[in-house]
Amino acid sequence: GSRDPYRIWLSEVMLQQTQVATVLPYFRRFCARFPDVTALALAPLADVLSLWSGLGYYARARNLHACARQVVERFSGRFPQDARALAQLPGIGRSTAAAIAAFCFDERAPILDGNVKRVLTRYFGIEGNPGSSSVERELWSLAESLLPRADVMPAYTQGLMDLGATLCRRRAPACAVCPLQRGCKARRDGRIDELPASRSRKVLPQRATWMLLSMHAGQVLLQRRAPAGIWGGLLAPPQFDSFDSLRQAARALAAAADPLPLAPRRHAFTHFTLMLHPYLLDLSRLPTLARDDDQEWLSLAGIDSAALPAPIRALLREVCDGASSTAASNARLNRMQ
Repeated sequence: GSRDPYRIWLSEVMLQQTQVATVLPYFRRFCARFPDVTALALAPLADVLSLWSGLGYYARARNLHACARQVVERFSGRFPQDARALAQLPGIGRSTAAAIAAFCFDERAPILDGNVKRVLTRYFGIEGNPGSSSVERELWSLAESLLPRADVMPAYTQGLMDLGATLCRRRAPACAVCPLQRGCKARRDGRIDELPASRSRKVLPQRATWMLLSMHAGQVLLQRRAPAGIWGGLLAPPQFDSFDSLRQAARALAAAADPLPLAPRRHAFTHFTLMLHPYLLDLSRLPTLARDDDQEWLSLAGIDSAALPAPIRALLREVCDGASSTAASNARLNRMQ
């Protein structure tokens, strides 16, 4: 129900590769904390990443912040009103730019997100992988040819998105109630399950990392990761290429004992699978940290509000729960004695 470019841009970016049910609480928190593009542009990136934590694909959050700053610096806090200019901003591709322009400014610009690709592929019986350049060009051409007049662009764009999200689903599509069923080639030819063509699945390479959870007095030592790459800009325990490297780092912290292994865990990214080998290290005293290593101590009470990747937050919660259980057991033993 909004034609506010800021809120439509924010929702479109959040909805990239993420379902609506997941996005809704994040969207509400973002709007409450950053009510307009200027507030977002002026906020520290760490605050933005903290609110984004758990939503995944963190490059979106970094681009969101960079885009807000450009809108404020280059356009005085007002989003450009045409899709071509919008697509030049960080993190806004052709389809997202068209959605913003259509919803906010009635521009006749085609969208082509995953849901729309599926609708067009089935309705027109398009063969081939929708992600390939040749099929994608054909779909863009179709999407362009179907555009209605400008005054109904918002309703048309929303309807097309909703059709793919609620009826023309990837699995178990609701063809019986679809308003386009009579003209749908996939339904006519019994090829609903074949279209769009599936991408060939590749075996994901596996990587391993050793992670040191240094604890002292209810705090954990974390490191701010480099801005680019996996978990860019977020906080995470220091990581190492081998256990020997981890053990050397533990000794440099003046630890009296070797770190204790925790259960390894697997985390899947888009292009590879990461095996995490966490080790717990209890420090009797607080070591002095170098100024240039981007390390800081985080209270375990602040896990839920810190800019942490979801698997790291889950790991730290397990450590907290384990520490609480141990403390409770010790307290019971002391009372019995």
